[in-house]
Amino acid sequence: MRSLYGKFLTFTLGIMITSAVIAFLVVNTYYHQQLKGQNDTKNMNIALSIASYIESDEHGDLRNYFKTQADAGYKIFVADEQGKVMEFGAPFRVENLDKQSIQEVLDGKLYHGMRDLKTETFMTGFFSDELANTVGVPFTYEGTTYALFMRPDIKLLFTEVHYLLGGMVIVMAIVSLLSMLIVAKKLIEPITKLTVAAKKVGEERFSGTLDINRQDEIGQLAQSFQRMTERLSENDRMRKEFISDVSHDFQTPLLNIKGFAELLVDEELSPDKRSSYAKVIQSETERLSSLTKQLLLLTSLDQLESPLRRRAFRLDEQVKEIVRKFRWLLEEKQLSLSMELDEVEFTGDPSFLEKVWENLLSNALKYTQSDGEIDIRLTSKLDTVEVRIRDTGMGIAEEHLSRLFDRFYRVDHSRTRDIEGTGLGLSIVHQVVQLHKGSVKVESEEGVGTTFTVTLPNL
Repeated sequence: MRSLYGKFLTFTLGIMITSAVIAFLVVNTYYHQQLKGQNDTKNMNIALSIASYIESDEHGDLRNYFKTQADAGYKIFVADEQGKVMEFGAPFRVENLDKQSIQEVLDGKLYHGMRDLKTETFMTGFFSDELANTVGVPFTYEGTTYALFMRPDIKLLFTEVHYLLGGMVIVMAIVSLLSMLIVAKKLIEPITKLTVAAKKVGEERFSGTLDINRQDEIGQLAQSFQRMTERLSENDRMRKEFISDVSHDFQTPLLNIKGFAELLVDEELSPDKRSSYAKVIQSETERLSSLTKQLLLLTSLDQLESPLRRRAFRLDEQVKEIVRKFRWLLEEKQLSLSMELDEVEFTGDPSFLEKVWENLLSNALKYTQSDGEIDIRLTSKLDTVEVRIRDTGMGIAEEHLSRLFDRFYRVDHSRTRDIEGTGLGLSIVHQVVQLHKGSVKVESEEGVGTTFTVTLPNL
């Protein structure tokens, strides 16, 4: 697999080469379309001036004059009527001037080779070093007619300024390329770090901090990746704790059931002990059943993107029905219950919300001592519905409140062991309320009591 750095280098070189080719094509096309005629006219005027000067001063040295013009930066080709040829300056790369064109100039016509040069895409019009790419004029010297063909010597026209400009362009290209390579390395370096970090995350190694301090898009990506890694690390920790807690919560009642079942095999066991052991087995079985139902409920809440089946129902009637289910426990513990419920028509999932009120009320009943009080309030506001359940139970210490809705979290294991808590009830409450776009708040003081307030949007 080619590295990103190699690809960037290839793309950069490709872009530079492509740009050079496109620039050449554009400039060459512009010369053929716009400048070729002007260049022909300019050189034709120079050739006519030379011919006029020669004819006005026939006693001069013709060869020395042409040599001087060649030294000034021109390539000159001269032919007479007898076919004799004289060349001055550097030789032409291609001598492709046909005899007919020479004869036409000798007959008095002008030759516009620069203007009439064929227009070809990859043909360098101005730099084409061909004898056909010249201008031709006739002149008479000492009674003999000559055909003069000439064009600028491109090599001689390149002065120190042109070399400086050309060198500057080359240096700019080299510096630009090196700069792009350095910038590419700087850009790719954090991506390489992100790749290494991603491989570690793929191997479930979530520790470590990305050393990428940038304010651009890559820096934002690194920050997002770091936050994702932290969330994954936290989820991994919670998953392992969840598996550990589930294993523990299943193992304990199963061991109790197994142990007491083995005791029941004893034929000499007294009826009282047999009944006591059977009650323990029944209690642990009910605890497993309750734990299984709550785990299934949590699984359905986790896996479904939209598990709610919303419909309109009377929320106050639902709360009353939950209270009726627990009436026997209220009377058994001799608890005082007060309710103040507004008539509320609410749109939501009644089956899930029923679990919320069941868990909150069952917690209040479990942790409130005999002769205690439980107060339930249902209040309809402009845009929200508020359900508040307050008890005068043992309360919760402040340090436990932040983790109260975590799965399997128990404030006091010794206390909940007797009350048969699973540590999942409040987690279900929190998740169901969130699915309804609501919030749940808890206020508690040890020895005084606890108040749960559920706020739901009244759509």
